[in-house]
Amino acid sequence: MNGTPQEITSIVGREVYSNNGVFVGEIEDVRLDIESQVVTGLALTELNPELFGGRVNGMRGVLIPYRWVRAVGDVVLVNDVIERLKTPEEEEEVAA
Repeated sequence: MNGTPQEITSIVGREVYSNNGVFVGEIEDVRLDIESQVVTGLALTELNPELFGGRVNGMRGVLIPYRWVRAVGDVVLVNDVIERLKTPEEEEEVAA
């Protein structure tokens, strides 16, 4: 992901997909570490209800760590770990 520097605002509005081609959401904003001058996260909205249904009730979106990003181009690709998020019911089963 090192290359020609671009304005950070250029990725706002891009769609985010997993490595497997599953739509995750759309970038609304970025989280920056000003001291290090690096992006630390992506704020996503327009989320895929199949991935996030029941998890973001009443919330506008989610923040995913930038370390999950694999490629930035016309779309942004992230690790497929996003597809393996446990549902709240599955989390309760593990805790029991």
